[in-house]
Amino acid sequence: MRTAVLLLVVGLCVLDATSALKICAFNVQSFGESKANNRKVMEILLKILSRCDLCLIQEVRDSKGAAIKALVKDLNRYDKSNTYSYVESERLGRKSYKEQYVYLYRTNVLTVQEHYQYPKLEGDGTNETDVFSREPFIVRFHSPTTLVKDFVLIGQHTCPKNAMKEINELHTVFKGIYQKWKTENVMILGDLNAACSYVTIKGWKANRLRSDPKFHWLIADDQDTTVRDKTHCAYDRIIVHGREIISGIVPGSAQPFNFKENFHLTEEEALEVSDHFPVEVDLKPNHRYLLRNEL
Repeated sequence: MRTAVLLLVVGLCVLDATSALKICAFNVQSFGESKANNRKVMEILLKILSRCDLCLIQEVRDSKGAAIKALVKDLNRYDKSNTYSYVESERLGRKSYKEQYVYLYRTNVLTVQEHYQYPKLEGDGTNETDVFSREPFIVRFHSPTTLVKDFVLIGQHTCPKNAMKEINELHTVFKGIYQKWKTENVMILGDLNAACSYVTIKGWKANRLRSDPKFHWLIADDQDTTVRDKTHCAYDRIIVHGREIISGIVPGSAQPFNFKENFHLTEEEALEVSDHFPVEVDLKPNHRYLLRNEL
């Protein structure tokens, strides 16, 4: 009996350490064919992305779609213990400059239930009510291995000069998604440019996403999500809403991942990958499911 209890305790400890679901958001800074063809950069990217069960990649500038396909193919070769797929947004932008959001995820632990491209205002894109430069891309996931089984990710990369207005409007996006999918378990993540010269104290006080106590900002204002030593700004954020997902967060897991330090890179080498660090958070594992299927 004692042996069985001991094995159970050991098993639970192992699962706590290894089976949390890691969600990341990474502005890869103009990811396209040039970076996809750079072997050194791709090796570092594979190390970073293979840490994540689910990653929102931003600033994908890949008009032919070849770079993302190459990345996913290389990732499946690099991490043979998991299988990766992706869901991508439209090419977004007001003028000739276009970006895409791409959610890269492990199909052995996650399934995509639905996805939704937030609509662009009809017209030429110059109307004051057309808030977003790149409209949010929203995906609903099912996760059997975590305590919170179903959750929605709202990915957003704001335009720096309009960051405050776009962050505020994400509150409206949330309300629309709640009406559409009837779920409160929502995570807003991405490069929100939510720091330094792009925000003001007065602006924060009036910002609905910031002032609403139901939204928990997991990446603190004093964090640094930038690669350059001369900057210290929490541009990239993870924000959660919903009692179930909030209680399902592993305490202390929300943080930037400093790949420059972890992989012993110079600043120049790190900047070849991106000028941002990824941000990440872990969801608590569902012990009953994992014990039944893994032990």
